[in-house]
Amino acid sequence: MMSRTLVPLLFLFLVPPVVPLFCYTCVFPAVSPLECIRFPLLCPAGQVCLFSKAVGQKGEMRVVLSEKSCIQPFLCGLTGHKSIMGLNFTFTNQCCDTHLCNGNAVSHSATFWSAILLALLTLSAV
Repeated sequence: MMSRTLVPLLFLFLVPPVVPLFCYTCVFPAVSPLECIRFPLLCPAGQVCLFSKAVGQKGEMRVVLSEKSCIQPFLCGLTGHKSIMGLNFTFTNQCCDTHLCNGNAVSHSATFWSAILLALLTLSAV
């Protein structure tokens, strides 16, 4: 029979650790057709990568904002409305849960440099 102190220790080894993700984040939201200036960010444990798109229209003027960052999983798949600068926007949150998965249309050279940066950040964290 196992002792009472051994059971909690075994439980700790059976539970997989939560590994934080690296996600792209934007310096500021981008207005279409421009892509945001993005860089990898180590998210807090338990968060996932976000790509959010907001579309606003006023008369003939149509504005599309995009944002990338880290987010709590319960906000994934959320759609709704928000008002920014007098325009009403409809937004959609899309999430993913692998490193730098919220990049969209990343060129091969950007992927290469992101991988190098991710490796350097990982090594410096150790």
